[in-house]
Amino acid sequence: MAEETIFRKIINKEIPADILYQDELVTAFRDISPKAPTHVLIIPNKLIPTSNDVCEADELALGRLFTVARKIAEQEGIAENGYRLIVNCNKHGGQEVYHLHMHLVGGEQLGTMVTVK
Repeated sequence: MAEETIFRKIINKEIPADILYQDELVTAFRDISPKAPTHVLIIPNKLIPTSNDVCEADELALGRLFTVARKIAEQEGIAENGYRLIVNCNKHGGQEVYHLHMHLVGGEQLGTMVTVK
């Protein structure tokens, strides 16, 4: 798993993305292949390859993922009706980019299971 991911390039603004939020800990941007009317990826700026690689030092950044998700859900007008937050881990969990990321999906009634890659 290389340290140079497409997400690192988005964080560094080396490639274009529709960035909705960025601070010293996290970056949030619209998914280029949305699975719902609202589909945003929220990522820690520090490379954490998978959920299995999370350590205590990451707690502040990972908590920020959730507070940013709430803010974006409010901005997108989906907070009241609801939304889903998804984190995939490794191949069998559907993870394709090995930089931990949270999917925020909503804007319509979601089924009992949404697959996002």
